[in-house]
Amino acid sequence: MSNLIISGASGIPLFIFNNDAYAKWREQQAPRVNNWLNNTKFSGSGASLIPNADGELEQVIFVSNSDDSYWLCGDLVNQLPAGQYELRAPEQQINTAAFSWGLGAYKFDRYKENTKELPVLIVPTQAQADEANKFIRSVSLVRDLVNTPAADMMPQHLGDTMTEMAAEFGANITQIIGDDLLEQNYPTIHMVGRASENLPRLIDLTWGDESAPKLTLVGKGVCFDSGGLDLKPGSGMRLMKKDMGGAAHVIGLAQLIMAHNLPVRLRVLVPAVENAVSANAFRPGDVITTRKGITVEIDNTDAEGRLVLCDALAEANNDKPELVIDFATLTGAMRIALGTELPGFFSNDEEVAAGFTASGLKVDDPVWRMPLHRPYLDLTGSDIADLANCAKTPFGGAITAALYLEEFVDKGISWSHFDVMAYNVRKLPGRPVGGEAFGIRAVFDYLQNRFK
Repeated sequence: MSNLIISGASGIPLFIFNNDAYAKWREQQAPRVNNWLNNTKFSGSGASLIPNADGELEQVIFVSNSDDSYWLCGDLVNQLPAGQYELRAPEQQINTAAFSWGLGAYKFDRYKENTKELPVLIVPTQAQADEANKFIRSVSLVRDLVNTPAADMMPQHLGDTMTEMAAEFGANITQIIGDDLLEQNYPTIHMVGRASENLPRLIDLTWGDESAPKLTLVGKGVCFDSGGLDLKPGSGMRLMKKDMGGAAHVIGLAQLIMAHNLPVRLRVLVPAVENAVSANAFRPGDVITTRKGITVEIDNTDAEGRLVLCDALAEANNDKPELVIDFATLTGAMRIALGTELPGFFSNDEEVAAGFTASGLKVDDPVWRMPLHRPYLDLTGSDIADLANCAKTPFGGAITAALYLEEFVDKGISWSHFDVMAYNVRKLPGRPVGGEAFGIRAVFDYLQNRFK
């Protein structure tokens, strides 16, 4: 879809107005144009395709009171006939219009041919086209990974995706696979994934100058979650191809970071597993000694995401990074609290948390901070181990899950945890039903401002 945003060409003028600007524009138009708008009963909202005297398309106007939205043109790209449209708008509006134009055109067409020819948007400079395409590509990558059925998106496929990305950007990548996880002390990743014929693995990508500030991203890569022996009902299992959405988010975010050449030493850790059922599946009541040495009693095998993440977070400590950020499709409790379209996050760093929130508002990618209410940690207690992987009550489930993860982060490390849906359950401008990136633009904006 990158060829839908170009520069250095000419096309049909496309004007974007708010209501006030539209009223002023109409005052300056010839009677022919005003007659067209009147006779077509244009309401002053949405798009109007205005012909010339010969009936050919002369110009397009698009009127919206949300002219500062990053999703401004998310529907417009699908409403216009194929052709090239030259955007006439202020610079900031050009950036947001190009972003939403590209993502509005997104289709997941791996299994179903899409032959519709889409219109092309022309922006004034190559730099603007390049910038829009970087974000379009990143978000589209997240969507593609989440939308791909589990049969074609297992741990090895995530490994292939990250290997291709490493090759493109000159990064290094290693994978610890199968029983090697036990030999190298990643017991919980192995435990959750051992029941699947798709071998569990820890995928580890590094990029950037070794002397630069260290940034580590960790993503939950549960490629399909049956619930394990605590088997999910069919309705709960239907969308579990998206349970690797946290991994998809950090992969998309890493691509943004590398494409913009941020001056950081980036590390991306993806514990990738399938939570399946077989004779060697882990059981409720089992106790595991994690990489960090903390013992965990398994209360519920369907709370597997925090188990794979805890070993990866323990590994993240080793570099003593300046920032650790994890993404996961972790709890239904967060969706109950904030709905499906507003990602919640937790942080032990006040400055970083405020930065994420401010950046989210700035780039129309809102995130909401939730409390690490530490008295709730007692709810994850166990009579026979240091912790249980589930709290004794369903109340505050997103908080207790985050507190569990925090136990595996060394004191003094700035850590933030995003609990995301990774999926649109309704169609919105530029956001079709299916896989979605939540919060990565907010995080990237913060990182771009911090690491200059």
